[in-house]
Amino acid sequence: MRTALILALLLAACSPSTKRLSQTELGHYNALKVYMEKADEKAYLKNKTEEERDAWLKEAGLWERFYQYDQSVRDQMIAGEVHEGWAQDQVFMAWGNPHDRKRLTGRPAQRSELFTYRFELQPDDSLLVWRPGSKTEGKAIDLFRVEVYVDDGVVAELRRRDGWTD
Repeated sequence: MRTALILALLLAACSPSTKRLSQTELGHYNALKVYMEKADEKAYLKNKTEEERDAWLKEAGLWERFYQYDQSVRDQMIAGEVHEGWAQDQVFMAWGNPHDRKRLTGRPAQRSELFTYRFELQPDDSLLVWRPGSKTEGKAIDLFRVEVYVDDGVVAELRRRDGWTD
């Protein structure tokens, strides 16, 4: 048992980390990891240099997904600012996968979806997108959700709702 614990600690200490990423790399990594499996994240982070990591993103077909947008839009995605008129990919890069996702009918579009995101406002005024297993939820001073109405792949409406349930 003790050996297994020591081995687990050593493996965790040796796992690839985001600490060596530049601010630019950290920005596009956080935006693009929504499209990566755990194995992809590890493969990306195993690369030793920024050039190798950038090449990995290009080879994986992820580079253009983020860098097709101009700098101001990329900055907004990294900051977690979502706007009406954005493509659903931009929402995913800003906030990750939604907590809940469902098809809608009766809207003026061929395909409509509702993405629901949960947020935690922390005592230091930081705003976090809630993730399952969150260890910060109990410290939050406000919990709310944002409903994102997506019509034909474009954000048509954003609605803030108090709490996490109806």
